[in-house]
Amino acid sequence: MRGPCAAMTSKEHALNIYTDGSSRPSPRRGGIGVRFVVIDAQGNEENEDLSFFGYRNATNQQMELQACIEALKAARKKSLPRHVTMTVIHSDSRYVVDNYPRALRQWPMNGWFAESGRPIENADLWKELTRQAGKLRMRVEIQWVKGHSKNVHNKAVDKLAKQSAQMPLNAPLAQVSVRRKTSKKSVEIGSVEMTGQRMTIRVITGQPLPIQKLRKYKYEVMPRRSPSHGCVDIIFYEGFLSSGHIYRVRVNEDTKNPRIVKVFGEVTLKTQRK
Repeated sequence: MRGPCAAMTSKEHALNIYTDGSSRPSPRRGGIGVRFVVIDAQGNEENEDLSFFGYRNATNQQMELQACIEALKAARKKSLPRHVTMTVIHSDSRYVVDNYPRALRQWPMNGWFAESGRPIENADLWKELTRQAGKLRMRVEIQWVKGHSKNVHNKAVDKLAKQSAQMPLNAPLAQVSVRRKTSKKSVEIGSVEMTGQRMTIRVITGQPLPIQKLRKYKYEVMPRRSPSHGCVDIIFYEGFLSSGHIYRVRVNEDTKNPRIVKVFGEVTLKTQRK
């Protein structure tokens, strides 16, 4: 399909890749959209849309990253004109665009931890994205394009991502054990201050972070006498805790990098009431 490149963000001398990720609830599923755009010698755009199956239990951030990964894999198989000397991924995800330079240099040097010591989430996908970029054997840039704008390519991949989420689904990109929370509150990062205190928590979700050799837990604070009662937050721990179970734990003193430092044992509802 051809069209004029005027007023577009596509670059000459580049394989322009437009990507988008979509995440839908009930049940949670995600999809990805990818379009290739090359500007020919006459200044016209040659477009190619790619179709992908969706993913079960996917977050929007995972889908934004996976769209870039699958696009780069497909780009390696594509025969490109000689004037194409670089690849530019156009994404409306600030999460992808702003963090790509960190994934190339800073995070690998820090063992995939932020400066605060907090583990980088989706590190396996970030690592795969940089690996695929290296395999392409040409410069890869990721540039931001305003979402839901008049850009026809961004609109196209948004539609493709939603269609992908409706197609047969691949396995989840991350294995997460899930139980329903009892609290009416939503998750709020940093809502539970870490002061080295003991807490009784109920685990809602558990997810392994294999690169950092940690596990990420979403939890709710149980005792009614606690000032944080009902708060839902995120914490990290080296060991395994079962979703839906209640534990008595001690935490660290760093709210920006919350960790469980000791688990005293599992708590039954009968014990909790005492």
